Amino acid sequence: MAGYQRSWLRGDLVAGLTVWAVLVPESLAYATIAGVPPVVGLYAAVPSLVLYAALGSSRHLVVASMSATAALSASIVALYAEAGQDSYVALTTALAITTGVVALLAGVLRLGFLASFISEPVLKGFIVGLALTIIAGQLPKLFGVPKGGEDFFSQIVHLVESLGDTQWRDLLVGVLSLVVVLGLRRWLPLVPGSLVAVLLGVAVVSVLGLADEGVAIVGEIDSGLPAVGLPDVGLHDYLVLVGASVGVMLIGFAEGLGAAKTYAARAGYDIDANRELIGLGAANLGSGLASGMVVNGSLSKTAVNGGAGARSQVSGLFVAGLTVITLLFLTGLFENLPEATLAAVVIAAVIELVDVPALARLYRVWSGRLGGIYGWAARADFLAALAALLGVLVFDTLPGLFIGIGVSVVLLLYRASVARVSTLVKLTPARDGLPVVWVDSDRHPDLPTLPGVLVARVESGLFFANADHVRDTVRRRLTDDTRLVVLDAETSPTIDVTATAMLAQLANDLRRDGIELRIAHGIGQTRDVLRRAGKDSGVLQRIYPSVDDAVADPTDGAPREP
Repeated sequence: MAGYQRSWLRGDLVAGLTVWAVLVPESLAYATIAGVPPVVGLYAAVPSLVLYAALGSSRHLVVASMSATAALSASIVALYAEAGQDSYVALTTALAITTGVVALLAGVLRLGFLASFISEPVLKGFIVGLALTIIAGQLPKLFGVPKGGEDFFSQIVHLVESLGDTQWRDLLVGVLSLVVVLGLRRWLPLVPGSLVAVLLGVAVVSVLGLADEGVAIVGEIDSGLPAVGLPDVGLHDYLVLVGASVGVMLIGFAEGLGAAKTYAARAGYDIDANRELIGLGAANLGSGLASGMVVNGSLSKTAVNGGAGARSQVSGLFVAGLTVITLLFLTGLFENLPEATLAAVVIAAVIELVDVPALARLYRVWSGRLGGIYGWAARADFLAALAALLGVLVFDTLPGLFIGIGVSVVLLLYRASVARVSTLVKLTPARDGLPVVWVDSDRHPDLPTLPGVLVARVESGLFFANADHVRDTVRRRLTDDTRLVVLDAETSPTIDVTATAMLAQLANDLRRDGIELRIAHGIGQTRDVLRRAGKDSGVLQRIYPSVDDAVADPTDGAPREP
């Protein structure tokens, strides 16, 4: 509230009302994704909104239950309890608590950099796979048939086999609800389509008596505020959930941090990643202690908040107040909500996350030159996204996330291990006064190489994974008349002891063949490591300021033209 201006109040209140209209139906829907009673989504909203407002660094971020973390919660808790049991709800709440504790510890230890371990392509593939999985899980409710199958493909197969049992009333209600949500989003974006669809669904069921005709409805929703305290689980259950909580925290943190940074950049203020971890941790801890579920920052609701004119977290506090009123007086309104309408709200919320054009853009990041250097790994970002997507569809959510991260790291190491080693040629300036530059001979095939001189440039840091590759590449490019090898280190910002030893050995091997090795443009860490780790090698001690100086040095008694 520091520096709060009275003129912001109207915008914050309007934004809060708008977010509430979206948050209530989506919280009910996301709770069903997690496999818990719909009201649990509302329980989670109140403490998470208040605690994030107190401790987070974003003025716009809305923290509540979300589809990705709800699906993760369902996949984790299903390992230890059956959906519908009291123990399932208790473990869902316990997962929120352990996720909160993990995030708080990460924030206190200033581990905000953890979000960088999930690359944007991996997160994109994970979210697409997760969205497809959620849709597959909601389609049976839309068709009014029992749910079956474990993974995405088996669920789709079961749905196709069950189409003969489709309940046409459920399907009609669901399809019309989906049309309402998507239609209002397309043509009247300021109208909360989810709330309109929910209210229409409740009205149709109540007026036409569709519940008596077999249309599945949500049923009784407990009114009143939630019980506050620890869930009925043992210490062993908390310890079992800690490992999975790390994955939930990473996903929630990465998604929320992206949304927070987007709107902070628009409004001209900064986001503190470590405070975001603390805010996320407090929100989850508060949600768990209030019988809620896992929460995280929501890009869609944050967009609604910012678009409606929010200027501070007062809007979030207003949403929390309206949600309390909903819990006290309005839960009965949603008891006749058709399950098909709830499924339509979920599908509409996640269908825009199936971002096929983004995957296509990742695939197009390729060129013949990149393919020549890295081969199949030239499309590393696309392959990492695809691995995460297929991992989610085949192996479930959390394994899919770690498969994507693992493939991303392996591809990074592979590309680093086959670092590009360019042969350089001298480009004479067109006008006097311009500097002489050394350029890649593959891009300038018309320029000649200097007789007896090989100038090479490694377009990567030099370390243990690519040391042998660099040595072998230099050796292959030697000719019978080569007498000097110059290594341009300007594009090698780092080097380790293994690569330093390789260069010293290469210098000795070349010297036996009458060839001298010189190093130019050693910068920063590379220069420092070469001079210390390579102190027994005179070649590594002398680093020339430029390629021209290295080529022209007459130390060996054979002056060369620079």
